[in-house]
Amino acid sequence: MHANNSGRSNFPAQGVPTIHRINRMGLWTLYMKEVRRFFKVQTQTIWAPAVTTLLYLMIFTVAMGQGGRQVLGVPFASFIAPGLIVMGMINNAFANTSFNFLAGKIQGTIVDYLMPPLSELELMIGLIGAAVTRAVLVGLAITLAMLFWPGVSLVPHHPWAIAWFGLMGAILLSVVGLVTSLWAEKFDHAALITNFVITPLTMLSGTFYVISNLHPVFQTISRLNPFFYVISGFRFGFLGQSDIGATNGAVFSGALYLGVLNVVLCVALYALLRSGWKLKS
Repeated sequence: MHANNSGRSNFPAQGVPTIHRINRMGLWTLYMKEVRRFFKVQTQTIWAPAVTTLLYLMIFTVAMGQGGRQVLGVPFASFIAPGLIVMGMINNAFANTSFNFLAGKIQGTIVDYLMPPLSELELMIGLIGAAVTRAVLVGLAITLAMLFWPGVSLVPHHPWAIAWFGLMGAILLSVVGLVTSLWAEKFDHAALITNFVITPLTMLSGTFYVISNLHPVFQTISRLNPFFYVISGFRFGFLGQSDIGATNGAVFSGALYLGVLNVVLCVALYALLRSGWKLKS
């Protein structure tokens, strides 16, 4: 321990906090650490999803978009393109956060998240922020690739809807991913959530069809699926119409629903982190 000229220690007195309110430097460091982690393997984390999404577009366009078929008054390729973009975004947001705590528990590096002087809220913001960043980069990569695909038109009609539903979808899956990484004890557990929860909800959310084609019972079930509002709302931003409802008010209701849902899930995640569930026990 060093002392200054007056003989007093350079360190603060024991128990006296040196970080007040928000640890901005720590939060930024955590965010950049997570961004650099996925960016080092960007071929796998950003560009590979763009290629996979283009394959979806090609297969479904060939299988279901022949003969000039139109859905919601636009060519089939233009109809499914926005849904595929946001689907790639939310899937990668989940993949990013579902790895965080799980990898730390398995590799014995969980202390890297628990020891730094970061509050539970700062930890949440850093990890969710990095996952949303990855989702946005994946969305931009997919959009760029689709601009060169024949028959696809991506002209924003409601930019607010593109930004809001894309952001809400990325945050939703980021939070679900963090809860998964808290609960999981091995990679098989995370794969279980991916294969039996995330993928079915994504595929049955109206990405490739409008729910008006379904039986009324299944239409009701679809409207209970939050992924439906993410995909249809994001599509509304590009096409100016969706199957959420016949009026813009229905789209606003879907936007509000996702916002409230994310707040509830974030509060629940914060409570889990505060309790140290599966982390400190």
